[in-house]
Amino acid sequence: MTVKIGCIVEGQGKEKAVPILIRRIAESLYPELLIDTPRPFHVFRNQVVKTGEIERAVNLTAVKIGRRGAIFILLDSEDDCPAQLGPELRRRAQQTRSDLPIAVVLAKREFEAWFLAAAESLRGYKGLQNDLEPPNNPEEIRGAKEWLRQRMEGTRTYSSTRNQAGFTDRFDLDQARQADSFDKCYRDIVRLLDELRQTNDT
Repeated sequence: MTVKIGCIVEGQGKEKAVPILIRRIAESLYPELLIDTPRPFHVFRNQVVKTGEIERAVNLTAVKIGRRGAIFILLDSEDDCPAQLGPELRRRAQQTRSDLPIAVVLAKREFEAWFLAAAESLRGYKGLQNDLEPPNNPEEIRGAKEWLRQRMEGTRTYSSTRNQAGFTDRFDLDQARQADSFDKCYRDIVRLLDELRQTNDT
């Protein structure tokens, strides 16, 4: 069975990383599913929260996936509270296309905080220290990208555009679920997959 999930993301790194994340979760739970993720719709974080912008992104993404698909939106929360902004964006997105399953996830601070939570699984990868340990409260760190850069040896450095996809393909999902916003992300992706399985079975 093939299911379509249209993604709305910020940043070029997430355009590649988010489909990988969805496929990894799907493969671990529902290996019989084939996941079709059309090229993600790219938005700018400071623009998409404005009136009419997320609605426009949802409508354009819906065209790509048809009536039996789902929409997954992933942004960095930056200094906003994910528990406040996330539900508001989901309400607006759902009002725009109430006929489609939609999930909205805000990574607390930034996407890379999830790599910090799963730091042990990234030891030695792309020049990261072999004794890498996750920080306390990884989602509270300002500058998760800088945290990674400071722990890369030699001339290696971290770039979200260059490295996000590779790190997403490697980091331990269970370790990352210690971060509350990633746990929500994981559960929301599972919910979308479950809804698509039911819809496509009928």
